[in-house]
Amino acid sequence: MAQPWIHKAKTDSVFILAPSFVVVAIVFLCQNWLQSVEANHSFYTWLFLIVFIDVAHVYATLFKTYFVASESRKRKKLLIVLPIICFSIGLLLFSFGSKVFWSVLAYVAVFHFIRQQYGFMRLYARKEQQTKVNRWFDAFVIYTATGFPMLYWFLSSPRAFNWFVEEEFFRFENDRLIEILTWIYAAVMVFYIIRTGYKSIKDNYFNIPKNAIITGTALSWYFGIVYFNNDLVFTLLNVVSHGIPYMALIYLKEIDQKEVSELGILRHLKEFKGVFLYVVILLLIAFSEEYLWEILVWKEHFSFDLVSFSNWQFLVVPLLTVPQFTHYLLDGFIWKSK
Repeated sequence: MAQPWIHKAKTDSVFILAPSFVVVAIVFLCQNWLQSVEANHSFYTWLFLIVFIDVAHVYATLFKTYFVASESRKRKKLLIVLPIICFSIGLLLFSFGSKVFWSVLAYVAVFHFIRQQYGFMRLYARKEQQTKVNRWFDAFVIYTATGFPMLYWFLSSPRAFNWFVEEEFFRFENDRLIEILTWIYAAVMVFYIIRTGYKSIKDNYFNIPKNAIITGTALSWYFGIVYFNNDLVFTLLNVVSHGIPYMALIYLKEIDQKEVSELGILRHLKEFKGVFLYVVILLLIAFSEEYLWEILVWKEHFSFDLVSFSNWQFLVVPLLTVPQFTHYLLDGFIWKSK
């Protein structure tokens, strides 16, 4: 059986599978350098990791939905109604306070990040024999690889990082429960290794990309949340492992593999230097959004003090969150048939 690459072995390996492993290696080999970067170059880490990867990947969804004529027609009602629903929910949540708003958004974000890893795993398992046992076990492993670190976060002493803001998650410190969950986590991972090795020998086939996704997910989530207690390390492993593969998936599957006649306005991404233009568009939109966040809300890296928007936060914050919130929910629809 051939390997179930989404695009090609080389591009899948570099842009979808490798990011988790590369960042884990950097974290272990360059800890002193990372400490220096965190202390002296916070603006550039924010610009590269948050703006150019995390925020940019949100807008990659445009290239599978709003920018694609056939998708826009097929999902017209969803694409119009969902952002309105997200804005309405945001207004409602913010009426209970910013802490409630960010807490709910953080839980939705975590679910989205977990489901993305599950989605990649299912894509790479699509050519395997889909028995109930195989499908259930793969899902159990990927949810264990992501779920245990989050439970550790909820049950341990305060970590040195947040998803969005401080005290966004409900926490209940319990060392005994952490110990029990750690043993269960270790048992599941060991059983996964043994079972995968046995099946590979029995079937004379090893699914490289599927097992790379599972392994990379386990490494990035465990070391980013459990092993290291560092904000930059968490951001690196969380953002890079999530954002770059998603942006690559959109380009490789939704743009590069289609004929020019199918792309409509996106045909320019093939007619010119496609990848470069795709990335530039994402970076420009991402920077524009984050610049608005900076001057209207955060005021950490840029500020614009001529006009104060402090009395309009109840409206500004939910509005600025619409692209992100919509991305989280929309992903649950646009990949279902894949």
